Amino acid sequence: MEGLFTIENLFTLGMLIMLQAVLGFDNLLYIIIESKRVEPEKQSKLRKTGIWLAVLFRLILLFLLLKLLSYFTEPLFSIAWEGVVTGEFNLRAIVVLLGGIFIIYTAVKEIWHMMMLEEHIEEEQEKKSSFGKALFLIVAMNVVFSFDSILSAMALTDNFIVMATAIVIGALLMVWLADTIAAFLQRNRMYEILGLFILFIVGIMLLSEAGHIAHLKFFGHEITQMSKATFYFVIVVMVISEIARSRFSKKLSLKKARANPQAVESLETK
Repeated sequence: MEGLFTIENLFTLGMLIMLQAVLGFDNLLYIIIESKRVEPEKQSKLRKTGIWLAVLFRLILLFLLLKLLSYFTEPLFSIAWEGVVTGEFNLRAIVVLLGGIFIIYTAVKEIWHMMMLEEHIEEEQEKKSSFGKALFLIVAMNVVFSFDSILSAMALTDNFIVMATAIVIGALLMVWLADTIAAFLQRNRMYEILGLFILFIVGIMLLSEAGHIAHLKFFGHEITQMSKATFYFVIVVMVISEIARSRFSKKLSLKKARANPQAVESLETK
């Protein structure tokens, strides 16, 4: 414990907290979207319970990675169809690949539901998921998201207590923000659609990461991992585009409604 509170460790802790906050964005977005599957009065409890259970499993995964890293990196099987597809899969690649597929499936399904006719949407909303099932999915997907943050943390330090502290503080930030962001998306449904498309890109990023880990090649071309910088740049562009589209749409609506003062007053008060 003597060397725990050193300047180096405190600086590393600060870096890890920022890392947890940045890498936890896509995780938090998934938790919020998944929590909508249960009854409204249970959603906040589900988000908080899911985050804290996910933290527990993340700490366990951190311990396992520190002690048994070779088991996660050792190849389990390979594909050798020369000229068509080749690759060598380990446990980490398989987990990330399955996580990416599931996230893309979730995003596409939710986007499809939003495009359905109103009566079909109402019908689907009646089929709420159970609390336990939604909680299991949140915790399971958190394991997928954990790999990046934990491996990035391990590149900065090998001190378990420092990494564990950063994970817990990151969880506190997620609990603090979860209800606020969920309420914002509920009030601004168009941003919920934006969130689903961001989630879709998260799935693509995970697929590219899994392919990169497995050195996967299709017709001689190796899969390249999407960088975090590219991912966040795409998110910023999407958000700016949505804000510009929303404001332009509002201006067009005001212009068309000028002949009707009541409509103008209604639009301006929104």
